[in-house]
Amino acid sequence: MTSMPGQAGTPMSREGADYALHARKEERDRISGNLLDLESHTSYQLLKGSVLRGVTQRRWSAAMASMAAVWSLYDAYRGTLRAAEEVRARRTRPGPAELTELTELLAGPAVRLAAPALPVEQRSLRANPDETITLDEAVSRMDAAFQEVGDTLTEIDAAWNALLPRLEEAESALRAVDGLQRALEEPPEPGRAAAELARLREAVVADPLDPGQAGADLDRIGALLAARQTDLERAVALKQAYAERVDGLRLAIERLAAAEHDTRAAHGTVVAKIALPESARPAATAEGLAARLAETAGTWQQRARRLDDLDRTVTETERRARLTAQALLGLLGRRDELRGLLLACQAKAVRLGLAERPAAAGLYERARLLLWSAPCDLNRAAAAVTAYQDAIHGEDP
Repeated sequence: MTSMPGQAGTPMSREGADYALHARKEERDRISGNLLDLESHTSYQLLKGSVLRGVTQRRWSAAMASMAAVWSLYDAYRGTLRAAEEVRARRTRPGPAELTELTELLAGPAVRLAAPALPVEQRSLRANPDETITLDEAVSRMDAAFQEVGDTLTEIDAAWNALLPRLEEAESALRAVDGLQRALEEPPEPGRAAAELARLREAVVADPLDPGQAGADLDRIGALLAARQTDLERAVALKQAYAERVDGLRLAIERLAAAEHDTRAAHGTVVAKIALPESARPAATAEGLAARLAETAGTWQQRARRLDDLDRTVTETERRARLTAQALLGLLGRRDELRGLLLACQAKAVRLGLAERPAAAGLYERARLLLWSAPCDLNRAAAAVTAYQDAIHGEDP
């Protein structure tokens, strides 16, 4: 707000009047520019063209009432300033009468505001007088109303900026999903995402200050669409390289069959020498997995999920088969290790003169029978070797 020289009761000098008038013109232009900038704001224009509701509708209605008050004040302010310009234009060098009039217009209560039209229940039978205020008071009132409109617009704009980009991202994901479904040339799966996004857009645009569960709903729909898009992208990739993918899995199943054959061979070798539980018999899964690979029923998405699952199963089953073969053959190494340990203990017993003692000899014989029998019970044999070893060490001087 510009502070002007002079008071209503003390006429301004010619220089003071010219300065005040020039400053008021600059102030008028600045106010006009700010008002036009506000009305050209993107969110302001969008709000003017939107059907609002709820909290936003009430807040924006109040803001529009304030904006109307600003323009009404501005028109009265500008009218008073125009009257001052006309007075100043009368003479090149204004006389006392013009200076007095200019002082009244520029510094006195010269801005006339028409009395507001009141509802009938608030009226009086007496006349409702107009109000006169100074230019400074008019600017103060305009500024307060302008700030109220700006604050409301900023709050709504911030709410939109928080939700609309997320909404647009979800709508973009929905378009991508639709495009992928068309690429598969299959009927789209029924979904409610489009209807839900339309509902959310209406809620966000109509009442951004109170959008309800829009944020949580956008998180949920966004996650669903992202998962759906990933699923469809896999299906499209599979459709484009289906033959290569099947050939690769067929080779993987052949490798699995070879690994399972090696595992059965190892089992056959070991089971003749080492006692094994029935659960240790290797399973044959390659044939069943090959039958699953031959299935072609279902949509491309179902095929993609099936092949992904089959790929993981084949890889993991082959890994387990090879580990099982290694473990089975390792049992023979364990038996040989126990045999070597038993012989080393016997040699020590001979050096110490303990080999012929009945207790030690009995333990040795029991361990020997277990280790050199077929099939060998490794657990019992290991316990017998440990018992003989403890007996020898116990008598070691």
